[in-house]
Amino acid sequence: MALTKYNYNSFDLTTAASKGLSFNSDADGFETSSAGSMTLIKTITASSSSTVSFVDGSSSVVLDNTYPAYLFKFINIHPASHDASAAGGLNFNASIDTGSNYNVAKTSTAFTAYHAEDDAGAGMGYNTTNDAAQVTAAIPLSGQIYTDADSSLSGKMLLFNPSSTTFVKHFISTNTRMDYSVRPYANQYGVAGYINTTSAVDAIQFSMWSGNMDSGTIKLYGIKDS
Repeated sequence: MALTKYNYNSFDLTTAASKGLSFNSDADGFETSSAGSMTLIKTITASSSSTVSFVDGSSSVVLDNTYPAYLFKFINIHPASHDASAAGGLNFNASIDTGSNYNVAKTSTAFTAYHAEDDAGAGMGYNTTNDAAQVTAAIPLSGQIYTDADSSLSGKMLLFNPSSTTFVKHFISTNTRMDYSVRPYANQYGVAGYINTTSAVDAIQFSMWSGNMDSGTIKLYGIKDS
């Protein structure tokens, strides 16, 4: 089938304020449309960072009632040091006073699934090491991450309605990483629970179980109409 080419100037690309363009079946093929449901708010790249913090109203961060849900994406999180404990990976905590204190109680569950590179082992199950019961310190979102040059963690955490002054704040996190004990493993981790406060949560902080976050990127998105 032959392709038909049109002159760019033949299209009416005039749009309205705060609107984008999308395709339709009109003669010019375009219409104005609203932005997508996921809006990038902030990107932070770690570099030997002890913590990575997203504080509402600071450095262009929005973490309030603008969105009913917020999504954090973890991209190639690499630790500066290896903690051999089962919980020695990525952690998070929450604040209700714009980051002055990260000490809100959190309760969570945790599960893991793994499969060895050489197919020598596989399994899944509940992980009692990484669950939490009213813990005010940072809690783990993963198991240990190795410092090998090609080892890192990638995943996401969804936080629901952090500005609510009626309900606790639910969160769901899933991630994958290369684990290594006797041999390399693909390891998937899932942690879910709630930040046990009816005050508005206005800051979230990520850190490693021990040592610094050598490199990696964390992105914050607002989710509309969710």
